[in-house]
Amino acid sequence: MYLVKSWRALLAVQMLMLTLILCFGAASAGAEGLSFSKYRLNSGDMISVTMFGEDDMSVETRLTDAGTIPYPFLGEIRVKGMTVGELQHFLTRKLKGDYFIDPRISVTVTEYRKFFVSGEVKSPGGFSFEPGLTLEKAIALAGGFTQRASKDNVVVTREDKGRLKERKLKLNESVLPGDIVNVKESFF
Repeated sequence: MYLVKSWRALLAVQMLMLTLILCFGAASAGAEGLSFSKYRLNSGDMISVTMFGEDDMSVETRLTDAGTIPYPFLGEIRVKGMTVGELQHFLTRKLKGDYFIDPRISVTVTEYRKFFVSGEVKSPGGFSFEPGLTLEKAIALAGGFTQRASKDNVVVTREDKGRLKERKLKLNESVLPGDIVNVKESFF
């Protein structure tokens, strides 16, 4: 009896530690101006959903163009626009009671959607996002500026609340998943 209670207490402590590591890891991985605890999932993101003690309920999947994922018992669910925490809460609420007594679910982003660089760079294209990415690093990934590039005229198109917005960024500002970086041509 004592051994069973100790085992449950140890499991509870491990769950708490894992949750803290995931929360602090996501927060410390954030780029300047972006809190990854507020990061909204979108098409192209790869996520891992783990239910502790239920290996059959753990999935790793990429969000579809419609922003959905398949999940056991629930089918195709729309997760576009949710944070990782909101998705964890949603899955826990949907699975608790009918399917599981006390589901413990963890969601992590394993791969962020790509960002794109076009215009006056040597190798335009789509690139894998890593937290901490600045505009200068993004341009370096695209081979750097061409001789005709305007280093002061770089426009970033970013989705904000379902709308695409353009803004000029400085080289030390953050690039986010899904951004489209366009390096304009210099006229001089």
